[in-house]
Amino acid sequence: MSMFLDTAKIQVKAGNGGDGMVAFRREKYVPNGGPWGGDGGRGGNVVFVVDEGLRTLMDFRYNRHFKAQSGEKGMTKGMHGRGAEDLIVRVPQGTTVRDAETGKVLTDLVENGQEFIVARGGRGGRGNIRFATPKNPAPEISENGEPGQERELLLELKVLADVGLVGFPSVGKSTLLSVITAAKPKIGAYHFTTIVPNLGMVRTQSGESFAVADLPGLIEGASQGVGLGTQFLRHIERTRVILHVIDMSASEGRDPYEDYLAINKELESYNLRLMDRPQIIVANKMDMPDSAENLKIFKEKLAANYDEFAELPQIFPISSLTKQGLATLLDATAELLDKTSEFLLYDESEMEEEAYYGFDEEAPAFEISRDDDATWVLSGDKLEKLFNMTNFDRDEAVMKFARQLRGMGVDEALRTRGAKDGDLVRIGKFEFEFVD
Repeated sequence: MSMFLDTAKIQVKAGNGGDGMVAFRREKYVPNGGPWGGDGGRGGNVVFVVDEGLRTLMDFRYNRHFKAQSGEKGMTKGMHGRGAEDLIVRVPQGTTVRDAETGKVLTDLVENGQEFIVARGGRGGRGNIRFATPKNPAPEISENGEPGQERELLLELKVLADVGLVGFPSVGKSTLLSVITAAKPKIGAYHFTTIVPNLGMVRTQSGESFAVADLPGLIEGASQGVGLGTQFLRHIERTRVILHVIDMSASEGRDPYEDYLAINKELESYNLRLMDRPQIIVANKMDMPDSAENLKIFKEKLAANYDEFAELPQIFPISSLTKQGLATLLDATAELLDKTSEFLLYDESEMEEEAYYGFDEEAPAFEISRDDDATWVLSGDKLEKLFNMTNFDRDEAVMKFARQLRGMGVDEALRTRGAKDGDLVRIGKFEFEFVD
């Protein structure tokens, strides 16, 4: 079984902030000591860090849940709780991170050591020392820690390669990779010998170097899931140049030009932007008897079906077996790479806007709905955060929460919707009676 894994779905949960403390200074020679409860510590973030030593997402096959530690609770003597350390999760270069709910791209991690916070820890709750006022010099109020961010993520690995080899099965892509690099892909005289992407480094005679990816063979209908489908086509998205390998000997009984059209159609069906990448046509197996004649016919068909003003792709006859024409091909590839800039993988519509961890001023502070059992249900980010950070073990904190709801207009909104004295109101799993 292949140990290559290039997609994964995981759950991440940042640490909650530590709860603030209610405490009072009681010392023999300190009259009216006052509040002395400290704040809770910050919860740990979940941070992705690129590790160039990783090659697949196999580590996420069985470990799909990542939870950072919560901050320590506040302490007496006004001491703050310790903040939790961030949870570091290592990912391979070329990992794209998406939010599973929205499908938006959060980040594209390509540089070794690059870091990105995928879930932010909650801030610590305030201790009662923070709530002292001239009117209430000894408050019995503290806050619970803010809940850490929790989300489901989709990870997608797209290998980092400058050049991608595409073509039908058994056209010689793996053999070509093994000859021009030190990579040792599996080579066999049957279709779909290559079932995982293989990567190798090329060094030309002039000293240029670039990375080449040999992608599992495409066949007609791959974009509809035939054969290996488009399972590995994502790996070609990072490449800047495509080497389109064609079996010019027609040893499989197919027409080389029809092969060329079919593969381009699959690339276009998968992603229109793949056709923006420059292609070099690699006419392979030129050591075979019929290859020269087939190449002549191929060039005629190509020229006849190209717009007269369009520039024809470069064609390089080679033989991976005899190493004929390889030096010229590699030099031309390096030259084309120098002239080709990076391609933008994602447009703005696919990227999530830079995260803002406050409240959206334009968003409603709360929403009211009615459950099937006639209970009024309150929801909304701002309201739920206030609820989660309220310490309901303290009467003063409960009264403060009630005043906050009234100040937000919740009471008036419930009356307008028809709420009556004694009706049940629910926030999350917490229920209380509406008092008119």
